[in-house]
Amino acid sequence: MSTSYVTVRPAVIEDLDAICDVHARARATYYEGHLPAEAYRGPEELERQRVGTRDAIISREHTVLCAVRGDHLVGFAVLGARFDGDKLFHFHIDPQVWRTGTGTKLHQSCVAVWQAAKVTTARLEVFAPNARARAFYTSQGWVEDSRDADHVTMLLRVPPTD
Repeated sequence: MSTSYVTVRPAVIEDLDAICDVHARARATYYEGHLPAEAYRGPEELERQRVGTRDAIISREHTVLCAVRGDHLVGFAVLGARFDGDKLFHFHIDPQVWRTGTGTKLHQSCVAVWQAAKVTTARLEVFAPNARARAFYTSQGWVEDSRDADHVTMLLRVPPTD
């Protein structure tokens, strides 16, 4: 699939169910075998994620972007863009569309948000065993800043606009 089929737009509250579905599927792929299922698929955790995502969508402090193919939401990102060092809180792509350019297009949209806000550096934390995600972020220009047993912190120097 070509990235020309992907559009990226701001999330609206009506996207909440689809975002939560993508989030649950994506998290299951990298937590499975590393954490107990209840920690990422249990009802309390799913509700916690739902509330957090809802709050981010209605917040003035976060930007939530959706990647859409046709009429299907296939990815989302939650980011801050208020100050240098602000964070990419969530970045998830439906595993069914991995390696189709969807993540790259969504990431480019995140960078554009940071550029518009004059943010020059951004950071994220990624689950350390998630080598696929770390490789993706590295391909997008992120560099490892620190690491502990569970997470890797990465930094991105946001390129200036032309």
